[in-house]
Amino acid sequence: MSLRVFGLTGGIGSGKSTVAGLLRQRGVPVVDADELSREVVTPGSVGLSRLVAEFGPQVLGPNGELDRKGLGARVFADAAARKRLNELLHPLVQQLAQERFAELGRAGVELAAYDVPLLFEVGLERALRPVVVVTLTESQQIQRVMARDGATEADVRARIAAQLPLSEKQASADHVLNNGGSPSELATQVDELLVRLKRELAT
Repeated sequence: MSLRVFGLTGGIGSGKSTVAGLLRQRGVPVVDADELSREVVTPGSVGLSRLVAEFGPQVLGPNGELDRKGLGARVFADAAARKRLNELLHPLVQQLAQERFAELGRAGVELAAYDVPLLFEVGLERALRPVVVVTLTESQQIQRVMARDGATEADVRARIAAQLPLSEKQASADHVLNNGGSPSELATQVDELLVRLKRELAT
């Protein structure tokens, strides 16, 4: 049986990383797009060269590595720059993801997840089905990010506004995990999700 990859996404503070951890605990490999995006901009990489050519040498830190925080602040305030950043790095991340999935397939893995924060924003929902969205209320989202990052409510609201609304992601999902309750309730939902996904694999 060939490898089946499903998409995993959510919004800032929704608990997507927690779900990824639960999947790994249950033996489902998870390829993390954020980790891949860091790999493609290491010193000497094509990705980092593209960013320097596009945004200038000021995107580099004193040690020659990407100043992720500085670049993030810059593109966060500029939708066109954010779009350009995705255009430069997305193909490199996708290529690396395909290599990882090919390795899993060769190892005989039948089910894996691709954890992509901007899955819908970059149009991956057409290639990744089913799509699983981790959701919760906006007030819970704000509270959790404030507690996690020490951010102000205004900062968190601005970060949420820069993403596609969770309600829209949820409406386009094949499966929804509600992370508004306890950790054990979320774990139960993940178990139920895997039962459904494995049933779909068998058909």
